[in-house]
Amino acid sequence: MRNRPEVKRYRDYNSYLRGIFGERVQKISLDAGLSCPNRDGTISREGCFFCNGRGSGTGAFAAGRTSIEEQIESARNFLEKRYGARKFIAYFQSFSNTYAPPEQLKRLYDTALAPPGMVGLSVATRPDCINEAVLDLLASYKGRALTWLEMGLQSAHDETLRRINRGHDAACFERAVLAAHGHGIQVCAHVILGLPGETREMMRRTARYLAALPVQGVKIHLLYVVRDTPLAHMYRRGEFRCLEREEYADLVADFLERLPPRLVIQRLTGDPGPGELLAPAWALDKGANLEAIRRRLAERDTWQGRRYPGAEEMTGPGPGSQPSA
Repeated sequence: MRNRPEVKRYRDYNSYLRGIFGERVQKISLDAGLSCPNRDGTISREGCFFCNGRGSGTGAFAAGRTSIEEQIESARNFLEKRYGARKFIAYFQSFSNTYAPPEQLKRLYDTALAPPGMVGLSVATRPDCINEAVLDLLASYKGRALTWLEMGLQSAHDETLRRINRGHDAACFERAVLAAHGHGIQVCAHVILGLPGETREMMRRTARYLAALPVQGVKIHLLYVVRDTPLAHMYRRGEFRCLEREEYADLVADFLERLPPRLVIQRLTGDPGPGELLAPAWALDKGANLEAIRRRLAERDTWQGRRYPGAEEMTGPGPGSQPSA
C-alpha cells in the first residue's frame, strides 16, 4: 500500500528554487565586514536588542576569513560533499549589506558571483540603508542571477520597534519595499515572533501588514536569547519569557494563514549557534521545531493563505510546497 503524499501547506523556498533551476540550490552565508548604522553611532551604538557582535551572521570576517573568495570556497566544498549541490546563492548575511558606497558593494557582489555555479545573489540589510543608487545596483544583477533583497521589519508595530531599539519605524520599511518594487527587485521580509510586549493579535497584524505590501518572500524567526546582548540581560533579570515550542508553532500557523499563497516562505525558524544561545534550549533542535509546525498545521487543517482575503473560496491548501526549512 502506497503512503499518501504529505499535504502541501505552504510555499517553501527549496521547492521554489528547484522550480527555477531544476535541482537543489544552496545558500552560502557571507560576511563582508560591513557595519550597521545602529552600531557605528549613526543611529546608536547599542544595536537591536537581540543582535550580538556577529551581526546575525557567521562572524567570518572577525575570525580573520576576510576574503569573500575564501568563504565561498570553504562553503562550496562542504555543501558539495554533504548535499551534492552544484548551484549556489551568495547570501550577504552579517550586519547591513547595503551600508557602503555603491562602488564597494559592486566589487563585493561581483566577486561573490564570479565562481562557477553561483546562480543567485541575496542581500540582507535594513530598510534605512536603501537608496536609489543601491537599488539601481541590485537591479543590474537581475539578468545574470536570481536576485533578492532581504530586509528586516521584525514587527509592524512602532512601539515594538522602539522597545527593541530597532532605529527605524514601519513606515521606513514600507517606503523601502515600494522603492524596491519600483525597480523590479524581489523583497524578502524578516519578522520575529515572540517580541516583548507583543500579543498574539499584534503578530497577526504584522502578517496582515506584510500581506498588503509588494513583498515576494518572508522569513519567520523565533526570538531566542543570544549571549552578550541587551535581551540577554533582560532574560537574566527575569524580564523576558521565551516562547515554548508549541506556542511558537501555533503562532507560525497563525502567521502563515494570513499571508498570500504566492509568497515564498524562506524560513520558519532561526538557527542559533550552540555556543552563543542562552535560551530557549529547544531552539537548537531545528528538525523537531519544523515537525512541530508541520504537526500544528495538520492539526488545525490549515495552510498558507487560508485567512487571506479571498481564501473563503478555497477548499484546501493552495499552491504551496512540502514543509521545509
